[in-house]
Amino acid sequence: MNEVVMYTDGACKGNPGPGGWGVLMQAGPNVKELYGGERETTNNRMELMAVIQGLQALKRPCAVQLHVDSLYVLKGMTEWLPGWKAKGWRTAAKQPVKNVELWQRLDELVAGSGHAIDWRWVRGHDGDPGNERADELANFGVEVALGRRPPPAV
Repeated sequence: MNEVVMYTDGACKGNPGPGGWGVLMQAGPNVKELYGGERETTNNRMELMAVIQGLQALKRPCAVQLHVDSLYVLKGMTEWLPGWKAKGWRTAAKQPVKNVELWQRLDELVAGSGHAIDWRWVRGHDGDPGNERADELANFGVEVALGRRPPPAV
């Protein structure tokens, strides 16, 4: 199983507002960067999209060391998800889970991908080079959403 180190981040200019997501992936000497955005979104949606897009980009099952600076994403995937599913996608307060379609998409992706994911939290804007680059990529995504930067070549 290939080993991949992945950093993901989301950005939003206003919340809601134009937003972007960014992904930095490294497998041995190979580095791949992804980014994109939406004109009207939230920071939490962009954090989720970054993880979704990063995992979707992997072509075969991998051992993924996945770094996120979003406790929302980390706790959602490592703590809250089983309870939400057991309660029909409701929170402990019996409210509908926000961003449910993205959570369901991420849950299906993780469950069906064959990836072995090691979820790791990294403090944002604290000098970690991988997180700082993912943040830059997320901000490129905002620029794409605003039409100020062309989308990346695929």
